[in-house]
Order: sequence, then C-alpha cells, then structure tokens
Amino acid sequence: MPFLGGSLAFERFSVSGFEVAEFGDEQIELLAQNVAGNNQTASAENVHIGFLGGAHLFDQEFDVSKNVLDQAVHFSVRIDTNQIPSAIRKAWLQMELLALAKDSPSGVVSKAGRKEAKEAVEQRCEVEAASGKYRKMQQFPLLWDHTRETLYFGGSAGTASGNCADLLERVFNVELRHISSGSIAQAWAIENDLYAEVDDLVPANFVPAVPHGDLAWTNQHSKAPDFLGNEFLLWLWWTLENDCDTFTLPDNSEVTVMLTKTLSLECPLGESGKETISHESPIKLPEAMHAIRSGKLPRKSGMTVIRDGQQFDLVLQAETFGISGAKIHVDEDADFEVDERIDAIRTLSETIDLMFHTFCARRVSDAWNKDLKGIIHWLENAGTKAERSAA
Repeated sequence: MPFLGGSLAFERFSVSGFEVAEFGDEQIELLAQNVAGNNQTASAENVHIGFLGGAHLFDQEFDVSKNVLDQAVHFSVRIDTNQIPSAIRKAWLQMELLALAKDSPSGVVSKAGRKEAKEAVEQRCEVEAASGKYRKMQQFPLLWDHTRETLYFGGSAGTASGNCADLLERVFNVELRHISSGSIAQAWAIENDLYAEVDDLVPANFVPAVPHGDLAWTNQHSKAPDFLGNEFLLWLWWTLENDCDTFTLPDNSEVTVMLTKTLSLECPLGESGKETISHESPIKLPEAMHAIRSGKLPRKSGMTVIRDGQQFDLVLQAETFGISGAKIHVDEDADFEVDERIDAIRTLSETIDLMFHTFCARRVSDAWNKDLKGIIHWLENAGTKAERSAA
C-alpha cells in the first residue's frame, strides 16, 4: 500500500465531472462491481483491468471504513494480461517452417505452407494461453482525492495509466486529464488571466552557441508547454547556486530546496545523448556544469524540499512532473496517522506546484529577460573559471 506507507511514486490526473459530494457506499459498490479477476478468457491477446481493495494483489474486498480516508478513496487497479511473448511466437513459427521445409522436395516452403505454419502457431497460442502459463498480473495503487479533484496513479504515465483512466471514466462517468508541467502552467495561466502569455512561450535558448527549437523529446500530440518543466529545473539550479536556497511561494509560505542524489540531462537536439549523475550533490560536480554548458537540459532531478516544517525527499521528472522515490520525513517518536500521510501527500504536490508557479510568474514577466541573461552569463562564467582552473 505505497500511498499509506513507504516511499511514493506517482503521476497525477485531474478529475472533472464527479458531482457527488463525498465518497460513500455507492462508489464502493461501483468498485466492487468492477473488481479485478472476474472476467478472464483464454484469448492469447486478452487484457483485463479491474479494481482491487488495495491491500494486496488478490484483495477483492471493498468497504467505506477501509477505503475512504480523509475525503479520499484508496484502492488499486490490477491489469491482467494473457499474451504469448512475440519472441516465443516467432520461434514457434520458425520451428513450423523448418519442419515443412524438411518435408518439401525443394527444401522451400510454399505460400500455402507458410499459411499453414501461421495457422498452426495461432492454434498453439490459444492452447498455451488457455493453460494460464503466460498470464501476468500487475497492480497499481490509486488515491483519488476528492478535495483536490486529483487522482494519484502509483506508476509512470503510459499504457497502464491510460487503461486505468479509461476504466475510471467509464465506471464513474468522469473525465481524467494527465497533469504535466505544461498543463499546470496552463491552469495557472487561466487562473491568473495570463493564458495568451503562456501560449506564446517558446523554448528558451540558454546556450547561444547551441540554438534549438522544439526539444527532441517533445510530445507532438500535446499542445501543453511541457518544455517549461525542463526550464524550471535549470532556473531552480541557477537560483540555488546564485541567490539562496529559500524563497517565498505565492501563498506567502517559505520553501527551502536542495538538489540532491541524482540528475539526468539530455541534449535538446537529440544529438549528444543523455547523462545521469549520481552524487550527494550532483550539481556541484564539474561534469554537471559541463553538460548544461554544452546545451543539455535537466530532465529529472532529485531534491529535498522543506516547507512548513515538513521535509520531503523526491525525484521530479521535468515534463510530466511525475514524482518517484518520495519519502516523507517524520519524527520517529511521533504517531503518523493515515490521515496525516494523505495530507502530507497533498502538501508535497502543492509545494511542487507552488514552486513551479513561482517560476511561471517569472517566465511571463519582464523579469525573465534578466533571469535568462543571468543564466547565460552564469554558464559562460563557469566555463571561464573551469578553463582558468585547468591552466
């Protein structure tokens, strides 16, 4: 039960269209009606998804007292697949073709023979699938926070999260949208009547000698400016190195930030590859500075965040704002109840978003030109210092 204990890893989805005042028996019954494991077939391509109670891989029990916690519902989704691996299918086909070739006077398999071999493989796939030998089960924890209209998906964005979103939309008649750095920026812009300004933004060029347009990893199917996540991590790095590690958030609270443990960078042109640095303070290493001076941008960074006396260690993915390896620090002698943990998850998400809002406000203001020049000068000056040190 990762959301209720241990380290955290999640992507977020906004939930709209849920008109119920609070979670109750009706929602629990809908979960039970779509429980995992009730619909299994022998199809070689069968993929089935259903809900679980959240305790373990076979937990099919749901109850308000168990699953509804602090205006949120905690459960999980299980994805069962019954697919024959493609490598095995290819091997079986080759075996069938070799057998037919041996029986052929010419040693060549005819067109009809190839068709026969494919049909034999399909029949074998059906038999093997029916045996359950290739059945796999994957469980993903979920926390649906009614107060924030947010679904926390305990995994990374991809096919599994897409299947989960489809099931929830169908069962609860809601709409889910993946929350990324770009969508957070858009929502912030709408709230602050700055949508046109955000919509006009294009990727900044921090290294004039390495110009670029769209980033190599840009999702061509999304209109959200997810490149702002990469710029946010670089701006945060520059701020911590050249200003201070504590700054005021839009709600007037203060946050202290340190970039720690891990740092992943990549060439925006897709030419000079990727680089991952592991160290207690990776931004202090010369190879990290060399990477951004060559034009690479941060795609993922570990960080320690302290706000309102609460400390979090986490790894933030720049574009998706997915969080992994997150730890909530608590006093060993203090009782940390489930409601407090859920509230801490809310605080963690809110803190990261408010930090990003601070950057967004700078990014669309006149202050950005000053920041951009400062970052460019910082990178150039760091290169000059490195050359003098080498001399």
